[in-house]
Amino acid sequence: MQGLILSGILISTYLMFIAKRMSALTRVFALQSFFLFLATYIAAKELGQLDLYIVAGLLLVLKVLLIPMLLGKIINKIKVSQDLGLFINAQISLFCALFFTFLAWVFSARLNIPGSHTEVGVFAIAFLVVLTGLFLMISRATALAQIIGLLAMENGLFLFAATVSGGMPFFVEIAIFFDIFVSVIIMGLFVYKINNLFTHIDVNKLTRLKG
Repeated sequence: MQGLILSGILISTYLMFIAKRMSALTRVFALQSFFLFLATYIAAKELGQLDLYIVAGLLLVLKVLLIPMLLGKIINKIKVSQDLGLFINAQISLFCALFFTFLAWVFSARLNIPGSHTEVGVFAIAFLVVLTGLFLMISRATALAQIIGLLAMENGLFLFAATVSGGMPFFVEIAIFFDIFVSVIIMGLFVYKINNLFTHIDVNKLTRLKG
């Protein structure tokens, strides 16, 4: 089961690289978060820990349902083009994904992580997800895509903490979830205001405002 979940996270991560429309990127993020929810739920069931059940529930409510729905409403509200504004096209982005996968695996193998090859693979995928979020923030022009990139980076950090390091303290996890949700709301309001003022959310064009 763990192998299927990790495969799902890996496939959804690759789909982020080739997504060309904002709605597709949002759905892929929700799919990736759903696999994280499954991993956390299974861990909670195996360990019998109430705090993990709560964290799994928060993952499902916030990242699988609420945040994608909120971003979808923002997209419909501002009525801008769904195009992500690719600085790097989908084909080259896929080659970047393969290179990042190789880099993550080499880096993970050299850390001499104690445990099975599965744990090394988990760390490699977590590192790949973090790199994916960073790549989206750099290579996509629209502000909403960069928000997804930031959320994807947090998914990678969560996967690493939950599956490799034994998990973060419960209250730290709750605080992070709260910060993420509030941050998405604030960033969504900023995107809405930017679109009203400049009729677009292409952050590349905002450089023209420099004195």
